[in-house]
Amino acid sequence: MIDLYYWTTPNGHKITMFLEECGLAYTIKPINISKGEQFAADFLKVAPNNRIPAIVDHAPAGGGAPLSIFESGAILLYLADKTKRFIPQDLHGRNDCLQWLFWQMGGLGPMAGQNHHFVQYAPEQLPYAIERYVKETSRLYGVLNKRLSDGRDYICGEYSIADMAAYPWIVPHERQRQDLKIFPAVEAWFVRVKSRAATKTAYEIAKSINVSPTVDEKAKAILFGQDAKTVR
Repeated sequence: MIDLYYWTTPNGHKITMFLEECGLAYTIKPINISKGEQFAADFLKVAPNNRIPAIVDHAPAGGGAPLSIFESGAILLYLADKTKRFIPQDLHGRNDCLQWLFWQMGGLGPMAGQNHHFVQYAPEQLPYAIERYVKETSRLYGVLNKRLSDGRDYICGEYSIADMAAYPWIVPHERQRQDLKIFPAVEAWFVRVKSRAATKTAYEIAKSINVSPTVDEKAKAILFGQDAKTVR
């Protein structure tokens, strides 16, 4: 059994997508980040960076004590290695998959996240910041489009954790001021991932957990007002 500390963010969706694909037994432990639940002492023991998602695997491979992991990319890699699914088992294929996983973790996620912040949530519209992150998001969509333009169905050929990592960050493309029509290979890939049964289930789960996905001023203060004093 796996405990999944989760909220309905792109990084949270990655893990429910994987778990639903594999049919692993798991229990969701909601962490409402808009209410500050990510600062609870018990959660910080699992996720010292006070971010979701995080997991505790009560039956790690090889036995032994429960294993806790934070950071969505690390969780995807752990689960892929645990199940031997959704990551190639040969050296070249594995490293191809890992570099695209890290591309999402280091590029698409952070840049789209800053895009979301300055376009949707910043208290004032800052044209330079908006242009900077909208353009960089566009560039990253272009990188993905070029990768997918050789006829492959998924980022690494077969469906993998690279796709699960990237897809949730493409879902809010309109909020990122991106038009998928400009990126036809990404658009076709997006439809394929969206159509998978596990993807549908993961997003239905999200709707049942966060029934009112709004960010009010109090939530903004919690989400965007953190500094070193927050770490306790």
